[in-house]
Amino acid sequence: MGETYTLITGAASGFGRSIAQKLAPSRKLVLADINAEKLETVRKTCAAPERHLVWARDLSRLEGIDEELASFLAAKNIQIDHFVHSAGIFGIQFVRANEMAFVNRLFNINVFSAMQIIRPLAQKRVNQGALRSITFISAIGSRIGGKGYYVYSASKGAVNAMSLSLAVELAPGVRVNAVLPGTIETEMSRDYFADPDFVASIQAIHPLGLGRAEDVADAVEFLSSDRARWITGQELVVDGGRFASKTPSLKGIN
Repeated sequence: MGETYTLITGAASGFGRSIAQKLAPSRKLVLADINAEKLETVRKTCAAPERHLVWARDLSRLEGIDEELASFLAAKNIQIDHFVHSAGIFGIQFVRANEMAFVNRLFNINVFSAMQIIRPLAQKRVNQGALRSITFISAIGSRIGGKGYYVYSASKGAVNAMSLSLAVELAPGVRVNAVLPGTIETEMSRDYFADPDFVASIQAIHPLGLGRAEDVADAVEFLSSDRARWITGQELVVDGGRFASKTPSLKGIN
């Protein structure tokens, strides 16, 4: 059996990058995303960069993901003990203008690619029984409705449901949880945060003020550690109190 690594999708930016930088001092990582150059840049910003590996893959293209991951693990002689699915895209589309290409892309990346990845990780012949935890990055948008969010919210709701069922199916060997962030500035949301009025509205609906990507990374670090050994099938909301305050959804993300 080879060495064990934590696999992080969406690692080139946003939450994924922050999670990688948080976990790098204590773990060996496989950083996955579509852009190899950006992944290399993130790898070099991580502690002990020489320990970490890069897997460049377009997760919107589902065919062959499982076989390619299995081949990657075999070629490197490694196994995955923790999987963090941070890859995800956001978009607003109103029901009257629904386009299936938009729907398919969101679900492929947010949901279906994770299914393709988990299959070989759960197979003993591929991953040698090394898997110990799966953590999904979902969104508070799976709990709070908003105009134009129905496709995005549906994809994140599917992530939550998948997490719950996997927690039962893969127990006791594998723990499965989801982290639901509130609205946080990342590359995906930067255009919104350039608007002072938007920032003010976000501050108003989050009782603890604006969050940071590091807040999500801290939650992932905990859930994928032995400190969370008796926690599975849970949705950990990291939203600065937005859901608790029952404020209406505003134009933006999550």
